Amino acid sequence: MKKVKVFGVWASPYSGRVEIALKWKGVEYEFVEEDLQNKSEELLKYNPIYKKIPVLVHNEKAVAESLIIMEYIDETWKADPIFPKDPYERAQARFWANFIDDNLMPSARTALLSTGEESEKAITELEQLFKVVENEIKEKKFFGGNNIGFLDIVALVVAFWIPCMQEFTAKNILTKEKYQLICIWSEKLLGCSIIKQNLPDKEKLREFYQTRFAH
Repeated sequence: MKKVKVFGVWASPYSGRVEIALKWKGVEYEFVEEDLQNKSEELLKYNPIYKKIPVLVHNEKAVAESLIIMEYIDETWKADPIFPKDPYERAQARFWANFIDDNLMPSARTALLSTGEESEKAITELEQLFKVVENEIKEKKFFGGNNIGFLDIVALVVAFWIPCMQEFTAKNILTKEKYQLICIWSEKLLGCSIIKQNLPDKEKLREFYQTRFAH
């Protein structure tokens, strides 16, 4: 049995970022697919507070919440660091990661999955958030700087998952015409072999959305 386990869902961007961080480091692990409608006793045991995925278990010690897990991975396996060395840059990376998870992702879900006035309001908000991201990426090769790192892996939700969701919902909010810098960054990021090889199949993801979100 491998000493590292990840409890997650294959279609989840939160699980995906943890797996990519482990692959980046060359860490072998066992992936345990969870059914969120019927959560396993192990998941509830290892994450009794939030009862959510992903959870990383290393030598029977559990770490929950994807951003915290990624930091744990970087500090435990030192080779090929994903966090910046500079303390200020590390703080900035954490700030923007929280911005993505706390602001951009909830807005994107509402914009893409709701209807009517609720969706229209969220789309307006999401467009403003994309402008903020554009401004931060400006003049940098990647979101986090000159090399792919923690923040870019976190922001894969913008480069991959949101475009997939757009295709499913036919709501084209994030386009190259409106957000050229985000789209250029996305193309470079998705061209990285470790990332490209460890993303869900788009067609399978579309079917997942169809099953889960279609009304």
